[in-house]
Amino acid sequence: MDSLAEYRVSIFNQIHEIVFHGKGGYDYNTIYHMPIWLRNYTFKKIKDWYDSANSKDTNSDSWVNGQTKEIAAQNKKIQVPTYVTKAAKK
Repeated sequence: MDSLAEYRVSIFNQIHEIVFHGKGGYDYNTIYHMPIWLRNYTFKKIKDWYDSANSKDTNSDSWVNGQTKEIAAQNKKIQVPTYVTKAAKK
C-alpha cells in the first residue's frame, strides 16, 4: 500500500476506536470533522484509561491465580470418586 492509503487506514482505525470505546459519547461524523490535535488527544486519553483499567485487572488476576494454585495444591489430598452414578430406571 502507498503511504496515503496507510494514512487513511490509520485515521479510520483511530476514528473507529474513539467511537467504539467512547461508549456512545461520540458519533462518527463528530470525530471525523474534529480537529486532528483534539482527535489525537481524545484517542490518547481513552487509550490511557483502558490501559490503566487493564493493568488493574492484570494485577487482580495474578493474585487470584496465586490463590488458585494454593487451592489446587491443597485439593490434591482429596480423593475423587472413580464411579459414575446414573439415574434409576423406572
